[in-house]
Amino acid sequence: MLYDVWTVFWRDWVVLKHRMIKFILSRMVAPMLYLVAFGWGLGRSMPPIGGGSYIDFLVPGILALNSMNISFNSITPVHSERIYHKSLEEYLVAPIRPLAFIIGKILAAVLRGLISSVIIVVLAYLFGANFMITPLFVLVLIFNCIIFAEIGFGAAMTIHSYEDMGRFNTYILLPMSFLCGTFFATDKLPLAAKYFVELLPLTHTSYLLRNIGAGHDFSLLSAFVLALYMCVGLLVCIWAMRKIKE
Repeated sequence: MLYDVWTVFWRDWVVLKHRMIKFILSRMVAPMLYLVAFGWGLGRSMPPIGGGSYIDFLVPGILALNSMNISFNSITPVHSERIYHKSLEEYLVAPIRPLAFIIGKILAAVLRGLISSVIIVVLAYLFGANFMITPLFVLVLIFNCIIFAEIGFGAAMTIHSYEDMGRFNTYILLPMSFLCGTFFATDKLPLAAKYFVELLPLTHTSYLLRNIGAGHDFSLLSAFVLALYMCVGLLVCIWAMRKIKE
C-alpha cells in the first residue's frame, strides 16, 4: 500500500521538480499583490485588529486562501486525464490500489500547497508581518490542503466537462475566497450570512491560523470541523473512484 502511494506521489513530484522555478515564481505573484494592495495600501488606513496590525490579520487569511486554491487546482488535472487524455485508464489497469492512487494524488497536492505557503510566509515577513509559526499552525495548513485536495479530486472524478470545472471554481471556491474570514472578520457579515460561512471549512482554517499565529486560544470546535470535512472528503473520493472503475 505504501509503495503504491509512493509511486503515485513520486510521479507528481518528478513533474513538479522539473517545473519548480516556474511554480515558485508564479506562486509569488498573487500573494505579493494581496500584500501590497491590502497590507500596505488598505492596511495603513485600517485601525489595529485584535491587538495587531491589519497585515498581521491578513496574512493567515491569505495562507488559508492560497493553500485552498493551490491544493484544489493541483489535483484537478486528473479531470483532463479522465475526460480528454484518457490516461487515467493507465492507473486503473495498473496494479495500484484505488485508495493508494487517491492518497498519492492528495499528498502531491498538499506538497504544492505547503511550498506555496512557505513562499507566502517569507514574503509576509519581508513585508513586516508579525505572527508565529508553530507545529500546530503547520498542521492546520496541512488539514486545509487535504480538504481542498479531496474536494478537487471529487470534482475531477465526477464533473464531465472543462466548462463545468470552471463553474465549480466560480460558484464554490470564489465565494469562499472572499467571505470566509480571509480579508475581514465574519462578524461584519449579516447574521444569516455569518452562520452560513461558518459552516464552510475555509472559515475555520482562517480562524485557527489567525488565533495560533497571534498566540491566542486554540478552537477545538474549528479543529473538529476541519477533521470532519477531511474524513467526509476522503469517503467522497473513495466513492468517486469506485464509480469510475465500475
